[in-house]
Amino acid sequence: MKTVRRLLYSQIIAAVLFVAAAFLALSFFTDFVDALRDVGRHGYTLVDAIWDCVLELPSHFYDVFPIALLIGTTLALARLAQTSEFTILRTGGLGPARALWLLGGIGLASALLMVGVGDWLMPLAERQATLHQAQFREGQGIKLGQSGAWLRERAPQTDGQIHTVTVNVGAAEGQDHFRQVRMFEFDHLGRLVRRVSAQQARVEPIGEGKAGSMWHLQGVTDTRWPGHFAMPGETTNLDVTGIEERRLPNMDWQSSLTPMVVAASVLPPDTMSTLSLWRYTQHLASNAQAAQRYEIQFWKRACAPLVCMVMLALALPFAYLHARSGGMSLKIFGGVMLGISFVLVNHISSHLGLLHQWTPWIAAALPSLVYLGLSMSAFVWLVRNR
Repeated sequence: MKTVRRLLYSQIIAAVLFVAAAFLALSFFTDFVDALRDVGRHGYTLVDAIWDCVLELPSHFYDVFPIALLIGTTLALARLAQTSEFTILRTGGLGPARALWLLGGIGLASALLMVGVGDWLMPLAERQATLHQAQFREGQGIKLGQSGAWLRERAPQTDGQIHTVTVNVGAAEGQDHFRQVRMFEFDHLGRLVRRVSAQQARVEPIGEGKAGSMWHLQGVTDTRWPGHFAMPGETTNLDVTGIEERRLPNMDWQSSLTPMVVAASVLPPDTMSTLSLWRYTQHLASNAQAAQRYEIQFWKRACAPLVCMVMLALALPFAYLHARSGGMSLKIFGGVMLGISFVLVNHISSHLGLLHQWTPWIAAALPSLVYLGLSMSAFVWLVRNR
């Protein structure tokens, strides 16, 4: 059985690596051609373009690896079936259950690889790519949409009331350097009692084992309405009876928002690990903010190992098709079409789940479960009738 395992694993791994390398080369080429348009603008050089394309490779690998796994496994198994090697293996005692078990080993290794890339390499590379590209946007920083990024927290007051502070970040120059920052404080009745605008802000952890962050604001305009109570950690407390506006060069604001939550709100979801996504969804839910988009992203990341198993299950039936059932090119074409259909259904399911408010784990896992059931049904039918 060691010989059989070595044969199958070597054939499948070689084919998967070949297909993955082809996909990555194509992705690198298209990214490089697209990046060439910006070479020479705002100090953007050819080396910067190549570096950005290299940083995008982990994300492309994470996207194409399931399809490469399907196509490569289909190619390897179809080649073995065409040369009758798989038939000889079946005659020698390689039953359907053992074939599934052998592919399960590759599936487990592929799942671990996906977890490593998705939770460590891809977030790190995406974060570096985002910050690197922000340096060449003529002071615009990281694009946060037309309305910017929004955060919310609850601020307990000395009289026991709970105020709500909403923070709007217009642009980001990094995961802890922001511009066009606005803070709106509402009392327990939802009335606006304070507005703080700052040209720039730098966020750093409080330290000493305390949760939260310290915002160092620059170019501050502080507007207060009657009934204002001091923010937690604020060093000054004005006793005002009317509207008052102050302009300060600097001001510090202590927040319960952790640096991880702040970074998650201004950086794309691809820059977050599975654990960071889960923590951010908990923060959004605790502050009554819409979290379904990030919950679906979290469950899609968590279901990535299952996707690898599904791809292998889809490829296994091709090994039980005889040579007269179609040439290798036809089988590979069928595998490619299955992979493309799975990717399309997976994306459509995510958008439908977000649109119709489906349970996040159902929207993320439903395509994998459906295709897994279809592949197992086809596998059982081929084993019994072929």
